[in-house]
Amino acid sequence: MRAKKIIFLNQKGGVGKTTTAVNVGSVLAELGYKVLLVDLDSQGNMGTAVSADNSKSGVYEVLAGEASIDCAQTTPVENLYCLTGGINMAGVDVELVDEPNREFFLKGALMAAEDKYDFIFADCPPALDLVTMNALAFADSVIIPMQCEFLAMEGLALLLKTINGVKKNINPGLEVLGIVFTMYSRRANISNEIVEDITNYFHDLVFKTKIPRNVRVCEAPSHGLPINAYENNCTGARAYRQLTMEVLERANR
Repeated sequence: MRAKKIIFLNQKGGVGKTTTAVNVGSVLAELGYKVLLVDLDSQGNMGTAVSADNSKSGVYEVLAGEASIDCAQTTPVENLYCLTGGINMAGVDVELVDEPNREFFLKGALMAAEDKYDFIFADCPPALDLVTMNALAFADSVIIPMQCEFLAMEGLALLLKTINGVKKNINPGLEVLGIVFTMYSRRANISNEIVEDITNYFHDLVFKTKIPRNVRVCEAPSHGLPINAYENNCTGARAYRQLTMEVLERANR
């Protein structure tokens, strides 16, 4: 069976894309699925969050044809692997801009991984740039992490318009797997209002699980561990386990 290819995308930074990709991937790995994390961001946060070495060959070298996907690193979680990003990814847009079929470099580079993993999760940079277009051309589906703040709503329409444009012109099979609310505070009226508005508009597209603000989830990356390996019974870990079950159900439909 070929890998299910899911990207985590929001052009707004700081909404929990990396955290969500790492933690859902880690829970899937704990369940026995073989998962590859692909860091497309020049900040390299995904690699740091799973104790990978960003100075070693990663996705940039694979894109450039200088390394194979076998350079993916093991992590502290069994079955979870990481193809690191890092500073070299900052120049990819410029390097690809004049290339023919420039939107399909990532798809070609990761083709060999599709038979080796059950899931491939790509963490996109916070921009609708050429790297993100490559991710959209590669993916089966998109998960949109979204912070429970008013300004986060403003970019959602543009993001969905971009996804629909890619679906129409580049990747007909692309779908939005769901919108997940992160950094949710039940006590904050604005959080509840935004959840209600988005859910009323998008209905079943919104995941039922909301990821709460949680100190342990914030601490875990500094220890190079996903939350289920750092503090398995905190509220954040329980929420990510619930979200993973939803992701698994939707991905297997």
